[in-house]
Amino acid sequence: MKGRRTGTAVVACLTVSLLATPAVTAPAAADASPSGRPGLQAMLDKIVAGGAVAAIAEVRDGDRTWRAASGKARMNNAQPAPVNGRFRAGSVTKSFTATVVLQLVGEGRLRLSDSVEKWLPGLVDKGADITIRHLLQHTSGLPEYSTDMMDEAGIPKERYRTWTARELVEKAEKLPRDFPPGSDYKYSNTNYIVLGMLIEKVTGRPYATEIRERILRPLGLRDTRVPGASPEVYGPHAHAYAPVTRGGQVVPVDVTRFNPTMAGAAGEIVSTTEDINRFYRALFQGKLLRPGLLKEMKDPGTTEGYGLGLELAPLPCGTAFGHGGGAPGYLTVAFNSADGSRQVTLSMTPFSGDPHQAAMTLLTSALCP
Repeated sequence: MKGRRTGTAVVACLTVSLLATPAVTAPAAADASPSGRPGLQAMLDKIVAGGAVAAIAEVRDGDRTWRAASGKARMNNAQPAPVNGRFRAGSVTKSFTATVVLQLVGEGRLRLSDSVEKWLPGLVDKGADITIRHLLQHTSGLPEYSTDMMDEAGIPKERYRTWTARELVEKAEKLPRDFPPGSDYKYSNTNYIVLGMLIEKVTGRPYATEIRERILRPLGLRDTRVPGASPEVYGPHAHAYAPVTRGGQVVPVDVTRFNPTMAGAAGEIVSTTEDINRFYRALFQGKLLRPGLLKEMKDPGTTEGYGLGLELAPLPCGTAFGHGGGAPGYLTVAFNSADGSRQVTLSMTPFSGDPHQAAMTLLTSALCP
């Protein structure tokens, strides 16, 4: 699983990462039509040509917005990928979960120094040594629970099983700790499963309800869902595929449908490029957190490029903030300038090849015009 990161690492729900590549800069756009930003369509076409079934993106610069799509909604027909398509955003969910936790801190209902044992007694061994900050920043030492949940093709082994958060934590508890709390950094989805349980313990309501009431409804994110046990991706969407070898040949298997409780508060959200950009813009413009807490959220502290629910990406024009996300068949990149004025969210359904370089080219072009 993920350990220390090098360069610009974008860690996703199921151990997907993107590494920084040299910047290719497109000129600033003057056309505010959906696909009018020079180079955007060409960059998406390149991602598809490199092996993705579909790629969709929204780029924002101030009050200008561009959207474009490339590829197909399904492999076996000519229907184009929908520019407003829904997708599994994977670990982008962590920014939503972290925002709710920090809102509870701002309300005086939690402290970042509180221990897991205080709120969830007996959940994890030596929980008194693990703080809320450790969980948010992946410095708890809790091991990754999902290491044995996927097959070699990246398909969930128990595709339609409903998992409880406690069951996922129990899987992690059977594994050795990565390091003593606070002594190192290692990305682990287990941290955010525990944070989802913490939100429910503090508020008396499921973490999904708190995300809906505190973020989705106030911001009007109508196309974003915390799906729970539903295996569907509702609304227009590109299908996701995994390469499976059968009879010596690689064939595509549709993996769009699966029970996302295996990701829970660490990675189950379904959203759109527009909604994710709107969420991060509101976050970085101070509409969701108090200034001091937003500053802490963006501070990597002693870690290598991870704040409190945010990944930091060093670009030629400065540090970008956001998160990467992976789910079976889906890969998401969502990053923003420090003030939220420039944004890009990109969703891909990679099948063959390596879309990372083309994705990072698009990210750099969008945030460093």
